[in-house]
Parts: sequence; structure tokens; C-alpha cells
Amino acid sequence: MIPFQLEPSWEKILWEELNQPYLLQLAAFVKEERRSKVVYPPEDLVFEAFRHTPYDKVRVVIVGQDPYHGPGQAHGLSFSVPQGVAPPPSLVNIFKEMRDDLGGDAIPKNGTLTDWADQGVFLLNALLTVRGGEPLSHQGRGWERFTDKVIEVLAKREDPIVFILWGKTAKDKFQRIAGQNVPRGTKHLVITSAHPSPLSCHQGFFGSRPFSKANAFLLENGLKSINWNLDNCFVR
Repeated sequence: MIPFQLEPSWEKILWEELNQPYLLQLAAFVKEERRSKVVYPPEDLVFEAFRHTPYDKVRVVIVGQDPYHGPGQAHGLSFSVPQGVAPPPSLVNIFKEMRDDLGGDAIPKNGTLTDWADQGVFLLNALLTVRGGEPLSHQGRGWERFTDKVIEVLAKREDPIVFILWGKTAKDKFQRIAGQNVPRGTKHLVITSAHPSPLSCHQGFFGSRPFSKANAFLLENGLKSINWNLDNCFVR
């Protein structure tokens, strides 16, 4: 029995990887962590990104680092928070760039990105679990190897994909894995910039226009663009 159950299309494409021994060890580690510590996201939401965005529906990939480690924030989609939870600073900056890129004078107050995911925006963290209050606490346990494989199978896909990589960690991960696995003739778009964190957003994130660039590329390749507007609730 495989240690993790994924959405069927992902399970099919990752079947060989899901049967690797390291994932049994990873599953045992996370299970033990949950016995005595707070672990985010909840167990039923760890693979939420895969559930919302099947393999053949992926049009855009946004790579994050690890889940939010504060109470009630993480729910399995990179940068996203559940309904009713205030957007963290990095997500606020993402919304500011979206406003400036696509036009308008307001940003969403709803930080739930499930609508993006349902349209084909695969919101993947490099690590899929974290100990509460301890960022990167599940680093080096196997998640990196698993998400490396996920990026590899996406990079090998012939259909064009937009990869949006914010910050050095995401950029390095993609270049290390996908650079040697993209088939000749495949046309993907890779958009890179500084991370939206308040510590780095003024070093090239603001003004990078990833949303309009992604949509222009999708349309040029005969694919439907992404409606980045989340809802009608905005704050100025």
C-alpha cells in the first residue's frame, strides 16, 4: 500500500515514486510528529494542491517554500490561507503586485487561493508539512525529493506551462530539476523575481508583472488565461 493517497491523475503519473521506501519513512515521521506536536496543515489537507489541480489541468505553477507555521493558516496551497484568515504579509504583497499589474486601485481581503488552483494554478510548496511555530522544521525528511519529482514530471510535459518562481529557493529548485528534464522543443515560460516577503519585495518583486506575463503566454499558446480576481471583496 502506498503511504500517500493523491488525486488519481497525480497518483498515476507518480506511481513509481509513491512506492519508494523513503516515502514510507516520511509518512512514519509525519505521523509520529503529529502524536506529540502541532503539525500544519491538517492531515486531510496536506495534498490539497494536487486535489484542486489535476496533473493534466496544470497551466501555471507557483512554487513556495513550506506551509505557514501559524495557527489556522496552512491548508495545502502555497501562499494561500483558509477563508476568514487574514492574508500574511507576503500574500498581501502578491495582491499589491496583482493590482498594479492587472489594473485597479484595491487588493483582495480574501486570501484563499482555491479559485486559482481550480483554474489550473498548481500551488506547490517544496515541503508539504511543518511543525507549528518552527519554519523549515520538516526539512531534510523527504519532502524535497518528492516535490523535485513533481516538478520533473511537469517539466517533461509537452503542453506549455508557466512556472512562476519567487525567490532564490524556488528558482534554484526549478533550475536544478527541470533544467535537465525539459524535452527538446517543449515551450515552457519561466518567470523569476525576488520573493514577495517584506524583506525582499522591493528587490525586484514589485514591478515584475507575473500575472499579465503568464496570461499573455497562455493566450499565445492557445490556452485559456487565468482569472486572477478572487472575489468582489477588496480593501484599499
